[in-house]
Amino acid sequence: MNKKIQTEAVDHLFDAILCLHTKEECYHFFEDLCTVNELLSISQRFEVASMLRAHRTYLEIAEKTGASTATISRVNRSLNYGSDGYELVFDRLEETQKP
Repeated sequence: MNKKIQTEAVDHLFDAILCLHTKEECYHFFEDLCTVNELLSISQRFEVASMLRAHRTYLEIAEKTGASTATISRVNRSLNYGSDGYELVFDRLEETQKP
């Protein structure tokens, strides 16, 4: 875990996120918390990560998401050398989608 981001304020934010129960609550909270562009950027990076995990090419990803190759490369670095946060979330999403 990156010690630079581990602060009391970030802990407080994560506690707030963890107390949300529904997608609608998430929409309300994140609409208040983030600008539209910030939220769209975050969701774009998550979509890029999903597509990279599915072995899509940079060209396919750029065309579908509008992400720059720099953004795609940054997300790819996180997938390969990061804290495995993306993997954790993707694994849990797959678990919830199993019949």
